[in-house]
Amino acid sequence: MNLPTSGLDAPTHSELRIDDTRVTLLIWWRPFGNRDPLPNCAVRYGILDCTVTTKRSAYPRADAVIIHHRELMLNWNALPRAPRPPSQKWIWMNFESPSHSGSLIGLDGVFNLTMSYRRGSDVFLPYGYLQPRRGDEDTPQMSVQHRRGMVAWIVSNWNEQHERVRFYRTLRRYVRVDVFGRAARDLISDSVVRTVSRYKFYLAFENSLHTDYITEKLWRNALLSGAVPVVLGPSRENYELFLPADAFIHVKDFSGPRALAAYLKHLDRNYSLYRRYLNWMSHYSVHVTSFWEEHYCMACRAVQASRHQHKTVSDIALWFKS
Repeated sequence: MNLPTSGLDAPTHSELRIDDTRVTLLIWWRPFGNRDPLPNCAVRYGILDCTVTTKRSAYPRADAVIIHHRELMLNWNALPRAPRPPSQKWIWMNFESPSHSGSLIGLDGVFNLTMSYRRGSDVFLPYGYLQPRRGDEDTPQMSVQHRRGMVAWIVSNWNEQHERVRFYRTLRRYVRVDVFGRAARDLISDSVVRTVSRYKFYLAFENSLHTDYITEKLWRNALLSGAVPVVLGPSRENYELFLPADAFIHVKDFSGPRALAAYLKHLDRNYSLYRRYLNWMSHYSVHVTSFWEEHYCMACRAVQASRHQHKTVSDIALWFKS
C-alpha cells in the first residue's frame, strides 16, 4: 500500500529553506467567507519565508494568487483586472466534488497550478491521511468494551435523491443505526469524536461518488474516533490508495444492505474479527487536514518548489471530472 502524501512531498512539515524562497501568497477570496486568522507558516508547519495575505494591494508583487472555485463561480468578473506580473502563478483551489463544482468550462489556460484533494493536483492535499507512528510514540489502547452503540451516522445534508440516504433507509431495517445531525439527535457535548467513539461502526457515506473524494467523514468522524468505517464513495481500489485494505468495510463488497448488516452483526459478536479492523492503529496515526491554514501554507511551499517552472493548466474540467 502506497499511502498518498500532502503537498508535493511527504506530509512532514519540516523546515524548508531554498535559495530565494521568499513568497507572498495572495488569497483573492476567503473560501466560503472564512474569517479565521491567516497562518504563520513558519510557526505552524516549519515553512519559512511565506507571507500569506488577503490585501489585494499586494497583487502587483504577489508571487502567487489563490482563487477558490466556489467564489469564482459567482464572481468571474471580479478576477484581477491589472495585467498579471510575468512570473506570478494563479492557483485554482477546489475541495468540493465535481457534483458540487459548477462552471468548470472556461478555465483552460487561466491557471498555473491546481490545488485539490485529487491525486495529480500540483498541490495535492487530501482531507486526511495516515502517517507512520514514530518510534517513541505510544500506540493507543483502544477499548471496545465501552462502545455500547452499534452503528452511528452524522449527516447534515439530507437529500432523498442521494445514494447514501437510499442505502441507509434499507440498512436500518436490518441493523440499528443511530443518526445525528441537523434534523436528528444532537451530538454529545457538540463533539463528533466524543459521539462516534461510543460506537463500533460509522457510516462514512459521501454525498457524491467521485475519484479520490474521501472527506472528513472517513478521517475525522470514523478513524479519529476509533470506529470502523463503513464506506460509500469511490471504489475499494481507490480507498486502498489511502488506507490498508483491512481498515474499512466497503458497502460494494456485499450484495446489498441486508448482507452488510449481517456482517456487521457477525463482527459485533466476534471481538477478534472486529479487532482486526483496528490493527492499523499500531502502525499509523490519523492526520486530519486543517481548513484553511494548512492549505495556504502547503500552497506557499509548492510555489517555493516550483518557482522556476512555468506552465498553464489545460482541460481542468476534463481532468477533475475523470
